[in-house]
Amino acid sequence: MKKKQIVVFGGCFNPPLNSHFSLAEQILNEYTNIEKIVFVPVNSNYGKIGLLSNEHRYQMLKLVCDKNEKFEVSRIEIEEKRQLYTIETLRKIQRLYPTHKIAFIMGSDNLKELEKWERADELVEEFKMYILRRDKDNVEEIIQSSDFLKKNRDAFVEAKNSIVSNLSSSLVREKLKKGKSIQYLTPDEVMHYIMKNKLYQ
Repeated sequence: MKKKQIVVFGGCFNPPLNSHFSLAEQILNEYTNIEKIVFVPVNSNYGKIGLLSNEHRYQMLKLVCDKNEKFEVSRIEIEEKRQLYTIETLRKIQRLYPTHKIAFIMGSDNLKELEKWERADELVEEFKMYILRRDKDNVEEIIQSSDFLKKNRDAFVEAKNSIVSNLSSSLVREKLKKGKSIQYLTPDEVMHYIMKNKLYQ
């Protein structure tokens, strides 16, 4: 019997968008052995300009995840003094779920840079990666263009029927700065939280 999987979806979530949650839902629909998706917001020490506080980003995710029994949000990175490397995060989550296989969601843009990641060889040896296609990327071509990726081909699964979205959190932040509506771009819970706390304005 196949081990159940927990799939980790890391990111800034600054703010979380409808597309983040629809991608996660699509992966759950396509792979029946996935028990849940764990959203892991990066630590505000990540070093990205304009990154909202850990707590605000965590709370926005939680508002949505609390309404879906297959979604969970983790504080595993935001409670650290520094930003964890991906392999550190996944190993910590593996310890929390010793009877499950842990996998990671990654965009094809990050796949191109994976070889440069900290302990990339250990990462692909220990964990599966679900690859979301970005823009017009061809995932198989990216893999075949790199000796490192080719050698570790079994670690990568191109997510079936993944929704390709060019919508970015930076676009949503820009709209908020200009006082424009973000309805239908973020979940209603997130939009109300942003307005109530006057974020990104």
